[in-house]
Amino acid sequence: MADVVVRDLDGLAEWTAASALYRSVFGYQEPEWGLSPRLLAALGENSGTVIGAFDPGGALIGFCYGFCAVEGGEIYHYSQAAVVAASAQGTGVGRLLKQAQAVAARRTGARSMRWTFDPYALRNAHFNFTVLGAIGIRFLPDFYGAPGTDRVLVSWDLTGGARTRTPHVEGLVAPAGDRYAAPGPLDRAWLRQQLMKRFAAGGRLVAVTRPADTEDRVVYAFEDDQS
Repeated sequence: MADVVVRDLDGLAEWTAASALYRSVFGYQEPEWGLSPRLLAALGENSGTVIGAFDPGGALIGFCYGFCAVEGGEIYHYSQAAVVAASAQGTGVGRLLKQAQAVAARRTGARSMRWTFDPYALRNAHFNFTVLGAIGIRFLPDFYGAPGTDRVLVSWDLTGGARTRTPHVEGLVAPAGDRYAAPGPLDRAWLRQQLMKRFAAGGRLVAVTRPADTEDRVVYAFEDDQS
């Protein structure tokens, strides 16, 4: 990790390489799912983030991009995507990218950063909640307009202040496989409804953990929203 270089991407060659990595990591084949290098150029010039991670040989092994957004008068940075090449996953590159993105976001006046993730993907949940300390603030059913695209919107505090934790409400226990919670269709439908209810009731998701005494269950831990 000490030899990985994280910096803003610059020039058509690097923007194009980022676009290619994006398609490769997500397995996108159709042209409409591509990422325009020109969009990355525009974001870089207009308070967005277009950040890459390079291995010691100079190859691009990860990148992230995002843009400024506002809700209720508060400026935040929205991280649209962060991708890491398969060969570098699990090595900490994703954390380096998020940290660099946070630094850039603070320069624009953002006090928090947001992004969405698949709430059933356990590795992503671990990274967002346990590694970064983000909080799930909203459930977005079929976020991308198609079945199977449920997302949870998370918010990551960039101010460095200590967060006052409120007591957890009762944890939501769900069946789980190795990589995904509720892999079966009936379990998934049940979990989806339960998550929607918890968020609608004002809960905020703070952790998704696997109990020490079981391999086939996970617990979604919520706290009350005090905002």
